[in-house]
Amino acid sequence: MRGSPKPVVIAMAVAAAVTIAACSSSGSSSSGNTGGGSSASSSSGAKVTLTWWHNGNTQPLEGVWQSVANAYHAAHPNVSFSIDPIQSDLFKTKMPIALKSNNPPDIYQQWGGGQEVDHFKTGKLFNLTPLVSSWVSELGSAAAGWQVNGQQYGLPYDQHVVGFWYRKDLFAKAGITSTPTTLADLESDDTKLKSHGIVPMALGGGSQWPDAFFWEYFAVRECSTSVLQQSIKAINMTAPCFSQATKDLSAFMATNPFQPAFNGTQAQQGAGSSAGLVANGKAAMELQGDWETAVVPSLTTDKNIISELGWFPFPSVPGGAGTPSTVLGGGDGFSCTTAAPEPACADFLQYVDSTPVQEKLVTQANIGLPANTQAESVLTNPALKAAVQAHDGGYVAEYFDIAFPQAPGLALDAALANFFAGKGSNSTIVNSVSSSSGH
Repeated sequence: MRGSPKPVVIAMAVAAAVTIAACSSSGSSSSGNTGGGSSASSSSGAKVTLTWWHNGNTQPLEGVWQSVANAYHAAHPNVSFSIDPIQSDLFKTKMPIALKSNNPPDIYQQWGGGQEVDHFKTGKLFNLTPLVSSWVSELGSAAAGWQVNGQQYGLPYDQHVVGFWYRKDLFAKAGITSTPTTLADLESDDTKLKSHGIVPMALGGGSQWPDAFFWEYFAVRECSTSVLQQSIKAINMTAPCFSQATKDLSAFMATNPFQPAFNGTQAQQGAGSSAGLVANGKAAMELQGDWETAVVPSLTTDKNIISELGWFPFPSVPGGAGTPSTVLGGGDGFSCTTAAPEPACADFLQYVDSTPVQEKLVTQANIGLPANTQAESVLTNPALKAAVQAHDGGYVAEYFDIAFPQAPGLALDAALANFFAGKGSNSTIVNSVSSSSGH
């Protein structure tokens, strides 16, 4: 379920609106109740089929995406879809191969950031800027994560934020009456939980990327925003604040906050996963994305699990140069390839970001936080409301493994997984990125 990025805050540069007769969006708002984007693709006369690869390979998202395609086709009879739902991790191998071929999909799942830059270098990504410039500013800073050199080569449909999901009942059992705001508070609460026989935190170390959330959050707290931005751009993590993050992590791990054998635990598959441990009351909390509410219901027989979950942001770290309101996050989106029939592909992405579709994705597919903030009004879960408030109220630092190109991003995840397993050092972490990128 993990989505992806909105990198370090970059001022969104949108090209001046270009009037293109074939894409007669007529400046219509994506946030309005237009219900179907522009009428360009239906009025052009040509029948087209959009091949679409997305990661909604399980319900309810798979069914919701199908209904979105059906509704768009009903409004634009000349546009049909050939849909291939693919598990998220498979995109890492399938897309590089597809983009080197002569037959890539027309639309595919895109997490932006450095991975999108990798894809851009193949020459197979379509520059959406002229076709979306009349409305993309409605997505605000969210769209910046899907830009390359200031041009829009993809569009988000949701945003994500990482924080602590916790069992309110287990906190109450341990006598914890308020959520922690400092690292010292968090460690004190861990001690209280353990004194009541409760595992403080579940960690899916077997999936690797959940390990990375901890180190990255310490880095976000220790490093200033400017250092984060410069380091991501340079693909280099040798600034002293990253080494301090490793020291913070080492000290935190020494308090033994995780369940036994956490290195072999998967993150989201089955009742024994880290999400399953929280869902079934075996652990009090988990540092995860806002997709947690979509994951845990299927991992437990507890029908009230969603109401039992609360949320709080990663606490402040004393002495750190980072802004306490900064959060770690990302998002999911789509890119059109140069093989796609236009303006049909761009028009469909506008439809996906329209308020009615965004509301449907929130209420029926539980995507988390919509890219179109006007759809946030349909969020009803108090924990998700807290998460979206934190997301919208501060700087969002992109997951590092997405912000970097794919090779250094995967190398960082692997180095951190080894560190959690007791097999690495600070130097292996901070050097993993530059060594894998050739820098």
